[in-house]
Amino acid sequence: MSVDPGGAAESGGRQQPRRSAGAAGVLRETVLILGSALILSLLIKTFLAQAFFIPSASMQDTLIEGDRVIVSKLTPGVFDLHRGDIVVFKDPGGWLGPVDATPDGSGRTVLNEVLTFVGLLPPDAGEHLIKRLIGLPGDRVACCDDLGRLTVNGVPIVEPYLKPGSVPSQSRFDVIVPDERLWMMGDNRQNSQDSRAHLGEPGGGMVPLDDVVGKAFVVMWPLDRITLLRDPRATFSAVPPGSS
Repeated sequence: MSVDPGGAAESGGRQQPRRSAGAAGVLRETVLILGSALILSLLIKTFLAQAFFIPSASMQDTLIEGDRVIVSKLTPGVFDLHRGDIVVFKDPGGWLGPVDATPDGSGRTVLNEVLTFVGLLPPDAGEHLIKRLIGLPGDRVACCDDLGRLTVNGVPIVEPYLKPGSVPSQSRFDVIVPDERLWMMGDNRQNSQDSRAHLGEPGGGMVPLDDVVGKAFVVMWPLDRITLLRDPRATFSAVPPGSS
């Protein structure tokens, strides 16, 4: 039996376009899936939730350096903020030291920036802080009473979230939180540059409500620290509304 070389060549010529079309289809499907995933991630980051990295010891032992937390962007907004919430907010101005934002031009840096933009990586600490909300607009926050406790609207607060060995405050203060502002403090009080450290600056240590990114509700990394962040509202349950 003989084989017609021309026929073989003709048959191979007919199969090649089919293989190319199949490969192109797989490529298009892969690009579509990846594009859809990136768009979904960007939408989630923009409207629902975002990951953030803990860069300092100011919230120990509730949060430690290297923790990744998920922050709900529905608070404030759909849901209200409450005293005791752990809140991520933009630097109101001068709370963070100078940050070198000069890109190094490496491919890894560009990739990290892209993944951070779409929400697949947490942003660094260059623009954000995380503290515990202690005073709402209209609240009078003071420290310390005769027993060394923090008070809110005259009610002494026993703070179970403080780092063991910490005291409510080494410095004394007595402030009334203005409208659209918040009073923030770290859980590791002796190692936290929070509202107390900025009393003499413009804004008086108060964080504008518009600077709030959202409320942290879960530690999602590392794996051995995955946990829901405890709702602390019971700690402030006896506090009456503020003056506003």
